[in-house]
Amino acid sequence: MGGAVSKVREAKLELYRKKGKIHAKAVDGRFNSLRWGMVWFTQTIFYGLCWLNWESEGTVRQAVLFDIAHEKLYLFGLVLWPQDALLLAFVLIIAATALFLVTALAGRLFCGFACPQTVYTSIFTWIEARVEGDHLARLRLDGSPLSARKLLIKTAKHGIWALVAGWTAISFVGYFTPIRELLPTIAGLRTGPWEAFWLIFYAAFTYVQAGLAREAVCQHMCPYSRFQGVMFDPATRNVAYDRTRGEARSNRRQTGKTGDCIDCGICVQVCPTGIDIRDGLQYQCINCGLCIDACDQVMDKIGVARGLIRFASENELAAPEKQQPWFARPRVGVYAALLLVFCGLGGWTLSQRSLLLVDVLRDRGALLRESSEGLIENAYTLKLMNLSEVPRQFVIRVSGIPGARIVGQDSFAADPGSIRPISLTVAAPADSGLSGIRPMDFVIVASDDPAVQVVEKSSFALPQLPN
Repeated sequence: MGGAVSKVREAKLELYRKKGKIHAKAVDGRFNSLRWGMVWFTQTIFYGLCWLNWESEGTVRQAVLFDIAHEKLYLFGLVLWPQDALLLAFVLIIAATALFLVTALAGRLFCGFACPQTVYTSIFTWIEARVEGDHLARLRLDGSPLSARKLLIKTAKHGIWALVAGWTAISFVGYFTPIRELLPTIAGLRTGPWEAFWLIFYAAFTYVQAGLAREAVCQHMCPYSRFQGVMFDPATRNVAYDRTRGEARSNRRQTGKTGDCIDCGICVQVCPTGIDIRDGLQYQCINCGLCIDACDQVMDKIGVARGLIRFASENELAAPEKQQPWFARPRVGVYAALLLVFCGLGGWTLSQRSLLLVDVLRDRGALLRESSEGLIENAYTLKLMNLSEVPRQFVIRVSGIPGARIVGQDSFAADPGSIRPISLTVAAPADSGLSGIRPMDFVIVASDDPAVQVVEKSSFALPQLPN
């Protein structure tokens, strides 16, 4: 019993053991180049897209803008409304399914190369290295007593971090408030309460997450690291150490044949989360591949083949001849099929999207009335929503009741992005041979584009015929 308690205490001490700040050694290689390629690619889009303009119908606006005040989402030439929320749902489902597919194929590849936490941590670490020096210089600086030099270096680093975090916040809010309008309001301290809140919050969030928390986010805050295992199988490729080839480790100063691993520890020094990949797959591993770059350089120096650490599956390491091709794995097939289905449904929904929405309300106060000409009249209120960015003229007609017609005006104009309520009266002959509540359709067509057409079902009340 005492031994069990002792083990529990040891486990708790290990779980909460403070390792200190991780200063990873810089390394060059194909995976590091790919990581920085993703940094440039994603941040060029993020920081640059909010400055891109789009001309539509003679007016110039921001190409990508979440206009919450007017309930619009501008995506270049596409304008989405709250009624298009299903499209957003499809986008989220497609993104999640694609993430599951990539994870089943190559583990946490997204975490290592495209996750915002990884991207901004790379940027902030690069700034730190330019200001404080390499990983050894940073370790010495952290361990040194407080001095004027240390204070100056740390202040410079945190100041640059704050500038990057601030500009990141401005770019983020610039997707909700046009950035060309936002900058003057910030300079004049005239931002609204919500703009001010998000500017402060997002800047602080970026500063803390990328500058201070770093690997702790991946290790303790990100839920994806905890449930990623359910998407793995023995054929999933991850960054892995080839134990059969590497053991027994030796510094090669000994005589006799040993494994290819010389126990230099560089794979641990370059790891941004501070793990030893030779201990096997761990949830902290983000599959960034930096340990592969480092190990390949060592293998080149000692004159043996690369690949001691590489992307490999459990099956491949155990028996390479039993490794299944990716397209023959049921898990991958299911994820790929779901991805195709949701992409197809999303595309079909977008193609069926109408730029005109109509809501028909019958006048419940007066079911029907008879005119002086002997016609039966019903009153309606139509709400026309013009989702296009141009003013349009709409023609309304009815069908389903013989001889039914619109009384008075049947053509109405609607401003772009507006909802226009219209009161209509529909008249039908009393001697049509029909009685009671009968189905009727309102057909609304845009005069300038017959393809913009909506058929909305309603009903028409007629007198009951005597038996």
